[in-house]
Amino acid sequence: MPGSDLVDRVRDVLDVDAETFQQRVREDAETIKGEIAAGTFDNPQAIVGLEYEFYAVTDECSLARVPRRVLSFVGFEKELGLHNAEMTLSPQPLNQYGLAAQEAEVKANLDAAREPMAAEGLTLVSDGMWTIPPEGETAEEYLTDSVERDGMAVATNMSASARYHAMANTDQPAGMRLDAPHVSLEADTVMPESLITSIQPHYQVPQAVDLPTYFNYALRFAAPLLALTVNSPLFPPDLYDDDATPEEILANGWAESRIDVFETVLNVPGELEKVQFPGDLADVSAAIDRVANDETIVPMSVSKSGRFDDSFAHWRRKHGTYWRWVRPVFGGSSKENANARIEFRPIASQPTVRDTIAVHAAFAGLLENLPRTDHPLVGLDWETARENFYDVARDGLDADIEWITADGDRVTDRKALYADFFDQAEAGLKRRGLSEEEAAKYLFPLRQRARHAVTPARWKRDRVREALDDGNDFENAVYAMQCEYIENQRETLLSGSFADWVGRGDELE
Repeated sequence: MPGSDLVDRVRDVLDVDAETFQQRVREDAETIKGEIAAGTFDNPQAIVGLEYEFYAVTDECSLARVPRRVLSFVGFEKELGLHNAEMTLSPQPLNQYGLAAQEAEVKANLDAAREPMAAEGLTLVSDGMWTIPPEGETAEEYLTDSVERDGMAVATNMSASARYHAMANTDQPAGMRLDAPHVSLEADTVMPESLITSIQPHYQVPQAVDLPTYFNYALRFAAPLLALTVNSPLFPPDLYDDDATPEEILANGWAESRIDVFETVLNVPGELEKVQFPGDLADVSAAIDRVANDETIVPMSVSKSGRFDDSFAHWRRKHGTYWRWVRPVFGGSSKENANARIEFRPIASQPTVRDTIAVHAAFAGLLENLPRTDHPLVGLDWETARENFYDVARDGLDADIEWITADGDRVTDRKALYADFFDQAEAGLKRRGLSEEEAAKYLFPLRQRARHAVTPARWKRDRVREALDDGNDFENAVYAMQCEYIENQRETLLSGSFADWVGRGDELE
């Protein structure tokens, strides 16, 4: 049950004067622009980073709350729900050693977490969306349970972050609902967002003034990278409308429902669209101003500790609620490590560590090569890139995606598209010193998905269809799929890939 301390902290947040906060954000924006002009954010090293989210389950595959003391023991950070845990990797140079170090860091942290988590009867799961609620509860109950404290709605199952809880109690609250095919849910808080988990790779650009070029390329390869990684085609069964049939659910649901979840929970249609596919950037000042001018939901006080980026602390605070599927980031604890980077947010958590690092490497390789070779993909209309993105969120690899190859050909054929896609990603990794064999190894899990048109979302739907054909009802079919996913992951999380699940794991070229 939420305590009085949380309520007091939420009240403190709500008492922050929005106009004063916004004025300081604008001042910080000018500070960042001045540092860009001075070259402070220029850094020739290609540095990559990764944020990686998980949820916890019991031995019976039910969602589980992670005791806060256990979370601190295993070195993970709190996320939105009490069932969530997040890992933030140490930034590393983009080369064979940096990628290997980050893969090893993920494995080391997960391996170290196993024993203390197992002592609580828990396992961390890497997945796009959970489908089995806590034992004895429905998903609707878990996501909507809240209490009123001093006139404020406080979610029972949300982490004790004042920002998260304040979002439900401002004059301009978020949408706080689910609106997906055959799913509709109203909540008093943003807790429904905790259905979803993701990975968020980062890529540091060499010259801050060139950030828009990298950003605009990322918008154009967002769809084909998302298409390979879709992993949230199903909601918890009790969230579906009573009159929806299994056939309708499987036919009409999005391949990447977490895109829909994030947008409907946080957006208010026609009034406030905080989560969206962003527009192109013309210059780096526009990147800074977009954050500064974005609608403020929760103005918050800031504390300073002597870091370089404390000089724009209010802008950084506002950046935390600047939700775009691709977004610019400016930061650094000192002037020496100040950096400008691209954060890529559409990708769901993947079945194994190797799959996750494959996405990380592909993202970095593409950003390393496309701008440096003036690849003609940047000429793809923004409207087409956006349409590609949402078509893929709905249909995965079945979507029609338009691409421009290195030769300037406009193609929609999947084989031609991904031939160039992987050529560019591999060339980028080789540009950073990886051998052809090393680059191929990193990209192999994603190549297999493209070659055989099998994604985690398709695997999930196929398992459910098979269970239905065997006479199971829809709920049992979804639960059986989820338990099989978790069992497969227990065997392959640290040492295999999704390709092993579908019998394609030994075809490394």
